[in-house]
Amino acid sequence: MTTGLSDRLRIARRAALVATGVAVAVFQLCGSLGLRINTSPSLPMGLYITTADAGANLVEFCPAEPFATLSRARGYRAPGACGDGAGPLLKPIVAKAGDVVEVSALGISVNGTLLHNTAPLSADTKGRHLDAWPSGHYIVAPEPSGSPPHIIRGVSTAAILARLRLRPFVIGSRCF
Repeated sequence: MTTGLSDRLRIARRAALVATGVAVAVFQLCGSLGLRINTSPSLPMGLYITTADAGANLVEFCPAEPFATLSRARGYRAPGACGDGAGPLLKPIVAKAGDVVEVSALGISVNGTLLHNTAPLSADTKGRHLDAWPSGHYIVAPEPSGSPPHIIRGVSTAAILARLRLRPFVIGSRCF
């Protein structure tokens, strides 16, 4: 009777190992084909595809320090291909060189337009303290920048791994 149980456990372990291998292979294949799957709440959940279109309004990038270390230590980013061993972020482009950005208790405004859902939070979803970006008016600097305090530099173009577009997929007559 013990032999039957150990055979079933061995088969179950082998099946789990094969399933894990297949999942890793599919993930690698998707990445090499330029497909990204977003399951985080920071962008609409879905399938994204890399593009050479400079007008694409989403980017994939590895965050700079000290944000890279903080986001990895807090578990905001899964393991991945960035220099710190964590995965890249997918974010929308909201301002470019020369734009005026205002940070306040209401949120972030670009050239006078308040961006939806940008009010600063005092804690993350696990209740850990978050420091807010200092309130004020900033001008987005072109690269490179030896920036005075009222000049900000966003994500360096060198840090951008890919530009992306949301790729909706259709099942039947329903678009997801």
